[in-house]
Amino acid sequence: MATLFGLHPFLLKLYADGGYQGPAFQAGLRRVCRGIQVEIVKRCDQTKGFAVLPKRWIVERTIAWLNRCRRLAKDWECRSRKALAFLHLASIRLMMRKLTQTTI
Repeated sequence: MATLFGLHPFLLKLYADGGYQGPAFQAGLRRVCRGIQVEIVKRCDQTKGFAVLPKRWIVERTIAWLNRCRRLAKDWECRSRKALAFLHLASIRLMMRKLTQTTI
């Protein structure tokens, strides 16, 4: 977390699943990243079956877009450096496609 927020100081908010609302996570995050605001995305207990959670769909959608790349669909790489390079290439490809998309 410290590396992520150290490399990207403009990130101010962290969205987390309900499993991260315990005191151990909160204390560890305060120790490493003091200025980060944490918002726990909770699901409703009354909902049956599948329900879209606020903000979580953004992460799920992005992972689905990245998994369209054959090289990222499975964990083939032996070195994390190489896997990160392919993740960067897939992200660049995705961003280029979004930026050059024409609306009719």
